[in-house]
Amino acid sequence: MTALDLPAQLPVLQVVLPLLSAPLCLLAGRHAWWVATAVAWTSLAVAAVMLERVLAEGVVSYELGGWAAPWGIEYRLDAANAYVLVIVTAIASVVMPYARLSVARELPEQKVPLFYALLMLCFTGLCGIAATGDAFNLFVFLEISSLSTYALISLGRDRRSLTAAFQYLIMGTIGGTFVLIGVGLLYVVTGTLNMADLAARLPDVPQVRTAHTAFSFIVVGIGLKLALFPLHLWLPNAYAFAPSAATVFIAATSTKVAVYALLRFVFSVFGERIVYADLPFGKLAMVLALAGMLTASVIAIYQDDLKRMLAYSSVAQIGYIVLGISMESALGLAAGIMHLFNHALMKGALFMVMGCYLYRVGSMRIGDVAGIGRRMPWTFAAMVIAGLALIGVPPTTGFVSKWYLIQAALERGLWPIAALVLVASILSIAYIWRVVEAAWFQEPRGKAAAATEAPLSMLVPLWILVLANLWFGVNTDLTAGVAGVAARVLLGGLP
Repeated sequence: MTALDLPAQLPVLQVVLPLLSAPLCLLAGRHAWWVATAVAWTSLAVAAVMLERVLAEGVVSYELGGWAAPWGIEYRLDAANAYVLVIVTAIASVVMPYARLSVARELPEQKVPLFYALLMLCFTGLCGIAATGDAFNLFVFLEISSLSTYALISLGRDRRSLTAAFQYLIMGTIGGTFVLIGVGLLYVVTGTLNMADLAARLPDVPQVRTAHTAFSFIVVGIGLKLALFPLHLWLPNAYAFAPSAATVFIAATSTKVAVYALLRFVFSVFGERIVYADLPFGKLAMVLALAGMLTASVIAIYQDDLKRMLAYSSVAQIGYIVLGISMESALGLAAGIMHLFNHALMKGALFMVMGCYLYRVGSMRIGDVAGIGRRMPWTFAAMVIAGLALIGVPPTTGFVSKWYLIQAALERGLWPIAALVLVASILSIAYIWRVVEAAWFQEPRGKAAAATEAPLSMLVPLWILVLANLWFGVNTDLTAGVAGVAARVLLGGLP
């Protein structure tokens, strides 16, 4: 490959670089962190270049092995998946500096290279899901990310991490099987696996019932992967017992990429006529999204474990994203896509706070948080700001996407839906305030009384995400701008 060829190879490098780095991390031993960090930052640069190129030139296609689509596997980048790639690579780039001390504290030394190898495999799968234009290839990358995630969760220091990993393994396997069955049915009725080709052939297939069945299998399978209520049962334990750095990465990226996969099948493959006119997807998705937003928020209020509290909060936030998708409008879809980015920032920051707290105190109980804000002021000031973003207080990112979501509901005359969005946001005040009150308005006691501020290498990545929550809450050119373009692309250019 010559230097002149490099720009044309960027789509495939997005997947190949982290894939090659996984075995290198095992071979590098104690230097595995350096390998993973270098790859993450290189991948971010590639993703940023690709997003700029897509916005300037339109769709970018890469044919693997020189085989033209639909006969060969195609990587196909538009505004939607280029945007998702930036989210995934940006989070990975911020997590890596944070992970060095966190992983060294929580894992035995001999398991550290394995952790980074698995993290790079998960990174590979997520990038592959976003980049590929082939339905079966998407399933393969979905399984790569899932298998590595099972192993990452099992590395947690609590023995309950093994149970959590096994529970996710069972439910993830069911989800993957459903996706595979759906893709197989699509191949039966169309004779192709290329997504663009599927979209062209599906409207004319005579086996309409088979196509509808394929869609149902795919939606349920991906719903398990993205933890859509009530298919979320694996998520609380997985987030609670995984190593802190893994929780940050998985919470900020994995479910977001699964949402993208759902978007791609709903809008780019099946299309609005099949999904919204022939099938009750919109109504069903809206009901499940609202149920998730309200139910998970209430459950989060009563959690004693901080990670589990944030895990149920994630289920609620996924509800916001799916609610935007269910509205069948450019504004609603843009709000959902925007919340992908915003939720990655806010939840990444909140789980980083929990990792810093665990690093110094060694506990995840809310009862042990008393007075910790006085001992770890920078860490828990970050908690306050990220919590405000989660609630949706201006001028944070959460306010922007919830504002767009409410506008989308009112645009369609769904004022009760707009009211329920506000109710769910008020519920989030309750569980965030529990932590803020204990951290800042109670006297330090127990382990918290002897705690000191988190190390600088963990604070800097944390505050990068916190400041990003404020910056993108004011400057919405990237979030709202690109989300709007991505929504129009997915909706076929509709206003």
